[in-house]
Amino acid sequence: MLDRVPNESRSLPWDKVQSCFHMESGRKILKGKVALITGGAKRLGRASALALAKAGANVAITYLRSQREAEKTLKEIQDLGGSGFAVRCDVSRESSVRNSVRAVAQRFGGLDILVNNAGNYETVAFDRLTLEQWDAIFASNVRGPFLVSREYLKFLGAREGKIINMGSLGGLRAWATHAHYSSSKAALHMLTKAMAKALAPNVAVNCVAPGMIDLGDPKAAAFMRRMKKQTPMRRNGTGEDVAAAVLFFATAPQFITGQILWVDGGLGL
Repeated sequence: MLDRVPNESRSLPWDKVQSCFHMESGRKILKGKVALITGGAKRLGRASALALAKAGANVAITYLRSQREAEKTLKEIQDLGGSGFAVRCDVSRESSVRNSVRAVAQRFGGLDILVNNAGNYETVAFDRLTLEQWDAIFASNVRGPFLVSREYLKFLGAREGKIINMGSLGGLRAWATHAHYSSSKAALHMLTKAMAKALAPNVAVNCVAPGMIDLGDPKAAAFMRRMKKQTPMRRNGTGEDVAAAVLFFATAPQFITGQILWVDGGLGL
């Protein structure tokens, strides 16, 4: 089959191959780029923000109630030598998202990478699930990424930007006590694919879908020990695992779009 590959593909410069796979140690592969991570003050959002900052990006983060954590993450970004910015935003409210657009545009002038990370997670038995709980999860986990993507589209489209949604293994496997959460993440996975088709060729849209990620919560320790035994890789994921997947999509060729990357150690197989 090799003789059917065009000559120009065979002679791809090695420096471009290295760049695609992040093989140049210490290189600031996102230098000059602007990234926004919604819900970037803590947990997976923080891990993603720091990964993009280490890669050289100027990083803006949004927060809702976690101002103290946002200030701490902002300092960490600055300690890495990056330029950081934090703005309060309720991603489920159109007016709040538009205010964040004005703030980020004033600070950085545009946007290259959007990580739709902000969202909620909740455990509720199906027969106790209220309409308010259902609507609240969909507002943050589905309406939020839609609104933020739509409002920042003019900047992303002008720069051949990237949108990275934060999905979940729960959107693939049904979790009985998380019916609203699993449904919202399944919707986000489909939204990713619809956006990828709708926004091509100017914007690439992909999704990172974590499995069991251990962020050190003592209350979840026993559960995490059980899930570790069920995971083929015999460990739970880390924030750094998820951040590496975000960084991959942030630096991947524009031709990669509409994809869902499962970061679950094989748990979903």
